[in-house]
Order: sequence, then C-alpha cells, then structure tokens
Amino acid sequence: MHVFYTPDIKTKAELPEEEALHCVRVLRLTPGDEIRLTDGEGNFYRAEITVATNKRCLVKLLETLPQPPLRSGHLHIAMAPTKNMDRNEWFAEKATEIGIDELTFLNCRYSERKVIKTDRIEKIVISAVKQSLKAYRPRLNEMTDFNTFISQDFRGQKFIAHCYKDEKPLLKHVLKPEEDTLILIGPEGDFSEEEVAKAIENGFQPISLGNSRLRTETAALVACHTVNLINQ
Repeated sequence: MHVFYTPDIKTKAELPEEEALHCVRVLRLTPGDEIRLTDGEGNFYRAEITVATNKRCLVKLLETLPQPPLRSGHLHIAMAPTKNMDRNEWFAEKATEIGIDELTFLNCRYSERKVIKTDRIEKIVISAVKQSLKAYRPRLNEMTDFNTFISQDFRGQKFIAHCYKDEKPLLKHVLKPEEDTLILIGPEGDFSEEEVAKAIENGFQPISLGNSRLRTETAALVACHTVNLINQ
C-alpha cells in the first residue's frame, strides 16, 4: 500500500499538494480507495479518499496506528558535508532507511563545503521515510559551526570519529545500548587536531570505525548502522 507524508493530518484531513498530485495524477487513485498516511511523529493512519481533483485529495481517517520507536535512545549524527552534494543526499537517504533521529551538518576547519541548502535533502528524507515505511521523520538541522555545536548541552554518550593514530576503541566496543547517542564525523581532510582536542574537552570520546579509510558519508553510515545493530 502507498504511504503519503501528511504532517498536518491531525488538524487537516487533506494531503499536501505535492502528495495529492502524486496520489491522484500519478497513481490515479480515486474516491473510495484506501491509502496509508504517516505524520512523521510516530503514527500511521488508515484513510479513505473522499475527494480527488487535479490538485486536492481529501481523506477520511479510518484508524490511527501508533508505532513504537525503532530503537531505544536518540541517534544524532553530526557530519561535515562533502563537496559533492550527491553524497550528502545519499547519506541522508540511507541513514533514514536504516534509522536515524537527527542529522546536523558541521562547519569544520577543513570542511569542503561551507554552505548547504537543506530543502532538497529534506525532500529526500521524506521520500526515504515513506519508502522504508517509517512512522518517524528524522530532524534535519542547518549547518552549525563546530565549536558552537560541541558546546551545546547533550544528555547521552558523545563520540568523535577521527583518523589520527591515537589508540581508539571501536565504536561497537564502547557504545552503550538504549542510550541517547551523538557521533561527530569529520570532513575528507579530517577534523583538525585542535577540533579533536576541544571535542574531548567537551566530553566527546574518540572512537574508531574500523581499519579501512572511509569517505565522510561512508563513515557516517557505518556509525549509523553500528548504533542500530547494537540496539536491535
């Protein structure tokens, strides 16, 4: 069954215009057809189409289906965006499919991209939510300066993945299941040594993601998958 993203469904029994266009003009669904909705806040809905025009699709809610969280604990990945936007979008899509609660882009000393527009990534995230049958939409934050970000209050375990030759434990060996988790992933040129030192001063534990040298988006996805695997 097709799933449509309807964040305002609790107050407005109508699909957003873009979702309505896809429902009516692309899928050619008509009044009487049953569809499934998600509000991105943990609920699915069974609904029946009551009105279908070129730009509008009204529905009648048949049943609310609250969904439990996919894992215990909040997973927040903060990564320096890659120069190639396709890679940032790829990570956002795949992390959403696997399971992530929050994504922040970091402006680091060696960041290859200092400005990032999140509008397109937001659409990709929503598409991935629907495709992977998720009831929760990850929160997507605007780019934040590294020093500002690490000084913010965060209750939970905090890690920084870097490539310097210090002895670092594997994430899977130190990760505590069922706890809120924040993981920092640096740019292709890695975090600066000063950034690593400041992160440690602010309570971040250095970790390794394995022996392979990984691209930024790959490292972020490995971290995301590890947290989900440990929490299954």
